[in-house]
Amino acid sequence: MNTRTIFASVLVLALAACGGAKQADAPASESAAPAAVPETPAAAPAATQVAAADAAPAAFAICKSCHSVEQGKSMIGPSLFGIVGTKAGDVPGYTFSAAMKASGLTWDDATLDEYLTSPMKKVPGTRMTYAGQADPARRAEIIAYLKTLK
Repeated sequence: MNTRTIFASVLVLALAACGGAKQADAPASESAAPAAVPETPAAAPAATQVAAADAAPAAFAICKSCHSVEQGKSMIGPSLFGIVGTKAGDVPGYTFSAAMKASGLTWDDATLDEYLTSPMKKVPGTRMTYAGQADPARRAEIIAYLKTLK
């Protein structure tokens, strides 16, 4: 598969993920995005970031359609590299909604759990149209994985 085909596939999945409330609880096999060709960021070794992306739990598959785990690489949504413990709306190089910037949230376990349950309820006005993850075990897998992205 060439880079253009991979990019087109990821874009189609990203657009589908952004509008579908039913996808939040879809089995991982239905929502998995194809792996993108990794780029080497200046601040962290490529091998480390590729290993982190490969270690993602199945529950994170829907997240990958809009978010990168590579430091400094934003997509439709901001990079999630190093996000745990930071202030919401504070990823350099990404333009957040006014609602997210004004939320005053810090991404800790409890806040991430609430946000991933229903992003639009936790931060009304967010641009993240993902309906949320109803399964607490899947949310816990996502949060545990996000904590490894350092």
